[in-house]
Amino acid sequence: MTPPSAVGPLGNGAARLTDIAAQAGVSEATVSRVLNGKPGVSAVTRRSVLAALDVMGYERPQRLRQRSNGLIGLVTPELDNPIFPAFAQAFEKTLTQYGYTPVLCTQLPGGAVEDEFTELLVERGVSGIIFVSGLHADVTARSDRYTQLIGQGVPIVLLNGHAADVPAPFISPDDRAATRLAVQHLVDLGHERIGLAVGPSRFVPVIRKIEGYRRAMAQLLGATEVDELISHSLFSVEGGQAAAAQLLMRGCTGIVCASDLMALGAIRACRDRGLSVPGEVSVVGFDDSPLIAFTDPPLTTVRQPVQSMVTAAVHTLLEAIAGTPGQHSELIFQPEFIVRGSTGSGPKVLR
Repeated sequence: MTPPSAVGPLGNGAARLTDIAAQAGVSEATVSRVLNGKPGVSAVTRRSVLAALDVMGYERPQRLRQRSNGLIGLVTPELDNPIFPAFAQAFEKTLTQYGYTPVLCTQLPGGAVEDEFTELLVERGVSGIIFVSGLHADVTARSDRYTQLIGQGVPIVLLNGHAADVPAPFISPDDRAATRLAVQHLVDLGHERIGLAVGPSRFVPVIRKIEGYRRAMAQLLGATEVDELISHSLFSVEGGQAAAAQLLMRGCTGIVCASDLMALGAIRACRDRGLSVPGEVSVVGFDDSPLIAFTDPPLTTVRQPVQSMVTAAVHTLLEAIAGTPGQHSELIFQPEFIVRGSTGSGPKVLR
């Protein structure tokens, strides 16, 4: 809807102008100057008035709308895992701040696949493409799809995965450090039988988490034979439940999971067996997804530094769009361990 105002492009009637001024914390005269494109208003104040229009649900006058610098493709997995909407929202906010319009392409079962989205984005003339947890994270997938894009002059940045033969910038959390933090926490609580619930072994983040887990178990507990304590499944609640069920049968009292959804499934597996969390079994997640602090119990997890990774990815992509050659490198971001209610001291061997 479009509000009336005392003067200017929004019509007549001073009541709405007063509302906008109150929301923005400025005078009605200042609001009028902004709406009419008059000088004498600082950039900060101008943004406050425009933000007030957005918050109150009013359309901005046509000539005050920012023109897009171009389109940026954002290709993500399906959004069932709340960490991916968190990434998408952070990308949208950051790209918009730089005047770019994000085009979100979400892969769904039975829907368009990554290559189809990529072809569509290139046809639409996007300025660049960001891939989140895409095929670049799958060691069995062809990587020439990315080198072909680069050869076409399309700047790209890839998150959460790494392909050594793709000359492009990669952005990743330190998956090895993540599992070490989780194992260290459980060891400090007195756990010795610590299992790892992860996704399919063909994914780079899984491979790295396993490497970090093996190293931590060897250094902290002297455990070098840990194959039976690693359980592969899907990155889902059901996958975590299945993986944890196997680990509980093998006597684990601490379970480190490769995602928060898997951790929720692990808690379900414990309860199915009549085991309390954290009284008898401790569970650690990964991501610190939105709302995960409000589960029962609140989930101890390893936080992905989403905003830091997104900021780095956007800056890197914009540099490439501006003509700076993309660096064949990987930026590794340190995760943060978040202690909540799903971990505690427990028996070393299940009854």
